[in-house]
Amino acid sequence: MGVVTAVQAKKVIKWGAIGMAAFYLLSKPADAAQTVHGAYNGLVSAGNSMAQFFAQLT
Repeated sequence: MGVVTAVQAKKVIKWGAIGMAAFYLLSKPADAAQTVHGAYNGLVSAGNSMAQFFAQLT
């Protein structure tokens, strides 16, 4: 009964990550906002790069 299955481990890891994100958000909201802003800018930059790549193919 002491064996942790893969499904149980995934649940523990998922809820642990959610808990850590919530703690980070509540303890340092300005840093959390900066992190989200940086991630968003990275995604926008990647999208623009992909658009330029495909535009060059035509």
